[in-house]
Amino acid sequence: MISKQTLSFLRALAVNNNREWFAANHNKYERAKEDFNNYLKQTLSELTKYDASLKGLEPKDCVFRIYRDIRFSPDKTPYKTNLGAAINEGGKKKETAGAYLHIQPGNKSFFAGGRWMPDKETLRKIRQEIDYNTDEFKTILNNKNFKKYFGTLEDIALKKAPKDYPKDHPEIALLKYTSYIASMPLADSLITSDKGVKEIGKVYKALMPLLHFLNRALD
Repeated sequence: MISKQTLSFLRALAVNNNREWFAANHNKYERAKEDFNNYLKQTLSELTKYDASLKGLEPKDCVFRIYRDIRFSPDKTPYKTNLGAAINEGGKKKETAGAYLHIQPGNKSFFAGGRWMPDKETLRKIRQEIDYNTDEFKTILNNKNFKKYFGTLEDIALKKAPKDYPKDHPEIALLKYTSYIASMPLADSLITSDKGVKEIGKVYKALMPLLHFLNRALD
């Protein structure tokens, strides 16, 4: 489980997002980081029961830095106010469909998966796979467990039909997406309980067919 102290640190960081405060509280950050790494290690162990491709992954392969890249951002606050990790074969540096664990207090945590903002060629291949295997893709999205945890795909889509497809294509709604992502919120009460890791395992199992479909598009 995630320690309530970790959530407290992230709440305080959101209020005091500056280098002076962070330096004065660096020991609290280190404890929060260790706590998250331990939670992620437990989560990876649980997910490996369903997905052998994750075997051997370590937290260091998955966890994102807390430091924000502010070079081109109007928001100059130096730190993220969440802890996050990419969960996929090869870890955060590998460009494949995978899962993402996001820990943020105030019931803003979530578990998501799919392919976020793929490049133009990858998106073309995913759309082609959906066009060729529409029934299979719909079956994945309509699976009772997928719908139970995720409902549907996140609404990240074009307003108009992509240029490779006519606007009257029967499945144009599925082909308009620019990201193929599904997400489930995680309440603070869940991630700080001993039930959280098991629940994330069930959610990941429901997500796997979507991940396999998206990655197959690139084979």
